[in-house]
Amino acid sequence: MSPHASTRDEAATAADALTNAWQQLAAAQTVVLAAVAANRRPQLAAAIAAFSTATRDFHRAAETAVRDLAGRQLPVLYEQGATAAATTLGRRFTWTSSHQRALRQLTTDTYTDLLRNAQETVRQAGQFYRAARAAARQQIPTALTGRTALQAAKALADELAATHPLDRVVYRGGARMPVRAWAEAATLARTAVAYNAGTLTVAREHGVEFVEVFDGFDCGWTSHPDPDKAVRTLRTVEEAAERPIAHPRCTRAFGLRPDATYPDGEGR
Repeated sequence: MSPHASTRDEAATAADALTNAWQQLAAAQTVVLAAVAANRRPQLAAAIAAFSTATRDFHRAAETAVRDLAGRQLPVLYEQGATAAATTLGRRFTWTSSHQRALRQLTTDTYTDLLRNAQETVRQAGQFYRAARAAARQQIPTALTGRTALQAAKALADELAATHPLDRVVYRGGARMPVRAWAEAATLARTAVAYNAGTLTVAREHGVEFVEVFDGFDCGWTSHPDPDKAVRTLRTVEEAAERPIAHPRCTRAFGLRPDATYPDGEGR
């Protein structure tokens, strides 16, 4: 199996689990919104209670998916990358302290970063829960607006949906991305980084200073449009560690080049 196929398979498994967790929460929210729009108070109370349970279920499911990715899938990919790299040097891969430290840092970063998105969604779900409870208690005004009760209820449901969208993942800067797109990009990035981290730690252990970059022909070194094209270039191991991938869904991988040397700034 090629490294790209392996990382994509593991990423797809994690992305499916994360997407399903978000979809279940969004589905529970939809039931609440439907009850608000229909102005059905008894059904709304039940839907809000079910949503509270769904929020707890979401947190557990998302945490489990992230923990499985960080604790089970990434070590496998790290070892695959390290084993392939060691084989090119005629060596056997073993879990030395260097590899254990590198993997520990990788799994910690992955767990922290991905779980942050889930925790933000839990916070937003709490805001929606409180807003829905307030909506359940209030009498929907119709006399001053000239709308019927159902029209006012529908407007309230639309407002709640627009203010508290739970079918998107929120980034630190406030940008929102569809859950499936985020999950696929985030997990693929993490699995690719894990594979490449194994390769680069082997290089450091055995004193290999340079790697050859395998990448898409149009992919730049620091980002896709970077004019410094990466494919088939030589980079130092430390340069490669700084740029294990260039962008989401990047296919970058590295091959060890123990034979390679070049003066600073030349030979690329």
